[in-house]
Amino acid sequence: MHNRHDQNLDHPALSYYDKIISYAELENNIEQYARFFFSRGVKQGERVALALPNCPEFIYSYLGIARAGGIVLPLNLLQTPQELLYILRDSGARFLVTSPAIGLQLKQLPGLPLTLFILDEETQKEIMTAPPVCFPEVKSDEVCTFLYTSGTTGQSKAVMLTHDNLLGNVRSLDEASDFGRDDNFLAVLPMFHSFGWTVCVLLPLYLGCTITILDNFRPKEMLQVLSEKGITVFCGVPSMFTVLLKLRQKASFPRLKFVISGGDSISEENMLAFEKKFNFPIVEGYGLSEASPVVCLNPLYGVRKIKSIGLPLPGVEVKVVDEEDRELPAGEIGELVVRGPNVMKGYYNREEETREVLRGGWLHTGDLAYRDQDGYFYIAGRKKELIITAGFNVYPREVEEALASHPSVAEAAVIGVPHPLKGEVVKAFVVPEEGRMPDKQELLQYLKGRLAIYKIPEEYVITSDLPRGMGGKVMKRFLK
Repeated sequence: MHNRHDQNLDHPALSYYDKIISYAELENNIEQYARFFFSRGVKQGERVALALPNCPEFIYSYLGIARAGGIVLPLNLLQTPQELLYILRDSGARFLVTSPAIGLQLKQLPGLPLTLFILDEETQKEIMTAPPVCFPEVKSDEVCTFLYTSGTTGQSKAVMLTHDNLLGNVRSLDEASDFGRDDNFLAVLPMFHSFGWTVCVLLPLYLGCTITILDNFRPKEMLQVLSEKGITVFCGVPSMFTVLLKLRQKASFPRLKFVISGGDSISEENMLAFEKKFNFPIVEGYGLSEASPVVCLNPLYGVRKIKSIGLPLPGVEVKVVDEEDRELPAGEIGELVVRGPNVMKGYYNREEETREVLRGGWLHTGDLAYRDQDGYFYIAGRKKELIITAGFNVYPREVEEALASHPSVAEAAVIGVPHPLKGEVVKAFVVPEEGRMPDKQELLQYLKGRLAIYKIPEEYVITSDLPRGMGGKVMKRFLK
């Protein structure tokens, strides 16, 4: 990632609580991390898992691994040990970079086949004194990152993104905006998430501006940072805006230009309330890991349409197609497909699924959409019954399988139901085994070690049977 302002060395790159890191220091740190990883065996194509909260070290590690020729595997820190073990094994990762605190938890994982780099004081010393190395040339079409995403099957798979994919998305975002080196991006979305990484880290570094890092979303602290640290751009997910709306305190944001929302659609009511209370526009966009991730964005200056995901980014093509992949006219609902420099190379070790999803040279998103006469796109629903709770994806099938494995449960069906704060929450319909009667507490306890917290149903309905169609498939629309 070459920052295009080389005269920018004293300019603040990162602001993290009371630390300010200039571009010169950032470059030095990335180089030292890269030397350290390389000397410890991170060679071309080696997968290195990264388990850190948002912090400068996340950025040094990520870009250091990439410079050494490795492939970065950012881990979602909300996942359970089982989920993490599956990802580490599936990816073939041999190294893991983490903090002392998270390292302690990870050491509990059974049969962890990894070399851990724990970023304690001792390791930091080694990193800062690592001698120069001659790195291999990293080609821009090589894979840079594995992002795990839940497939419709519930088994998650690695999206392979190349350096070109990520940079292509950053260049498109640059063209769609007029941000420059005086901007200050707030990075509060997790950096392990593609939206948080591409828009709040790579884009500002490419522009040579400042990133203000928060390690977690704490509403009051965030309002304070937005008003006192001169933030100009901030990206969030709808559940964050809902929480901010509920805060009683008034705050003014002297430099804030834009709030970009992604991860899920925001209700019209909340959008208008937010703009009225805080007095600046929310710009909605749409993306997915497979597209590095941003596909569409409402124009920053120009017509923003409420409920629309906006227009394709420059250089990205989007269309709506029918079952036979024929393009549909405006107003007709079909599957949203995408083509552009940001579209992934494929899924790691999943050739058949890759072929299916990238058939005809277009990424098939599985999202149902339509476009209007002006070329703006709208998401109409999901082909895959995906539930989005507080910006996180939950695939019903995964939750259904976990529930069905309980001895008292004969079968289960899971849907998303609207929730004022999280957008949707998971609701389960459970058919008990003959003569058994599981209760909510028992099911909650049972699921705790098996699923990430956000996947666990908040509502349970015990029922004698589930509505089925002709083919024996559960008809979820009747459950709704």
